[in-house]
Amino acid sequence: MLRGKTMLKLDDLKFGPYDTVLVAMVDMQGRLMGKRFTVSNFLEAGHEETHCCNYLLATDLEMATPDGYASTSWEQGYGDYVMKPDLTTLRPLPWLDGTALVLCDVLDHHTHAPVPHSPREMLKAQVARVAEMGLTPMMATELEFFVFRASYDDIRRGGFRDLAPLVGYNQDYNLFQSAREEHVMRPIRNHLVAAGVPVENSKGEAETGQEELNIRYADAVACADHHTIAKQAVKEIADQRGHAASFLPKWRADKVGSASHIHQSMAREDGSNAFHDPDAPRAMSDLMGSYVAGLMRHTGEMTAFLAPYVNSYKRFLPGTFAPTKIAWSVDNRTAGYRLVGEDTRGVRIECRIPGSDVNPYLACAAQLAAGLKGIEEGLPAPDPVTGDVYGMGDVDDIPRTLRDATETLRGSAMLRDAMGDDVIDHYVRAAEVEQEAFDAAVTDWEVARGFERA
Repeated sequence: MLRGKTMLKLDDLKFGPYDTVLVAMVDMQGRLMGKRFTVSNFLEAGHEETHCCNYLLATDLEMATPDGYASTSWEQGYGDYVMKPDLTTLRPLPWLDGTALVLCDVLDHHTHAPVPHSPREMLKAQVARVAEMGLTPMMATELEFFVFRASYDDIRRGGFRDLAPLVGYNQDYNLFQSAREEHVMRPIRNHLVAAGVPVENSKGEAETGQEELNIRYADAVACADHHTIAKQAVKEIADQRGHAASFLPKWRADKVGSASHIHQSMAREDGSNAFHDPDAPRAMSDLMGSYVAGLMRHTGEMTAFLAPYVNSYKRFLPGTFAPTKIAWSVDNRTAGYRLVGEDTRGVRIECRIPGSDVNPYLACAAQLAAGLKGIEEGLPAPDPVTGDVYGMGDVDDIPRTLRDATETLRGSAMLRDAMGDDVIDHYVRAAEVEQEAFDAAVTDWEVARGFERA
């Protein structure tokens, strides 16, 4: 992993201004879960390992304990996992006084083997496959979100109704509009840089009250770590200033949704881009062509990892800059995949399918698995499409519902080979739990539509 210059060492905790260490693992939803250690106890024992209940990798968004998971259950007693700090991730969190953070790998309590359905381990396993080729996957994610005028508590008490963004109209690239959010965005940028997250910039996005945070590319695991820490920081810093920031992909039917695009390439041992071939059309190497072909062939199977909730699929509408079709194109934002950096050393592929609710470890792992399958089979890149991809009837659709995506995940031989049956069955069950919860809900739309008229 690429180590940032602001990372801490254990000695820094002894002599630095720290009294608290957050020891955190990443759950299925991409959230940080863990404990707050006193510095003295972390240095004495916590830096070696601590423990957590194994239900943390078998819950839904509301932290319920649904049945149907093979890895843990009431019958098995909900035992422990080991949280093993990855000390290369130890860093300050400047927006919290006297606080540092370390990310953990999740291990079996008895064998100390990695838990295979832990999101961070799933990504590490695919990175290891790439390493066998002498390559390092390089990735960057974009974080889009909405900033609201009220606080989380006020919005919750109001029943999540009458939501008012912090600014009043579309602010895409608008520096006057985004200045109104600088009391939130400036500390987000600066605190994250001080925490070793290489933020490049933020910008107003293409909707009212919507922001985008861009982080410099890194190796795949570091990229996912940066994304997860940044998402936590956005929420905490907004909350400190009395506002709510939401990563819900589609919070209102008439508003454009929030995405989390994934840029990806491969680095050789000398640091050069293995996707780059200066003598090839578009400077796109054969390796890149096969990788893109793998993405095209297997997108449907991995969509549940890119769009994990019922709400995720409400983004996929024509004319919204969210894709609806499985196609790649050159610098074309209507396609599911966009070639970026044509004819340059920075040539790469951008996946535009994931929403802002994505777990970056799962999405990056799935993208790597699909791309590697294309490389292993030596698939040639299909021809890029041109024009408005939304209206192309001969191009396959991205699965339109979570129910459809769950079934394609269930039947994916590629992902079962790459990740193991137990892992895929675990996340199929997670998708089923989400669908079951929605199917049992009575929505405001149903009440308003049928209360009098039905």
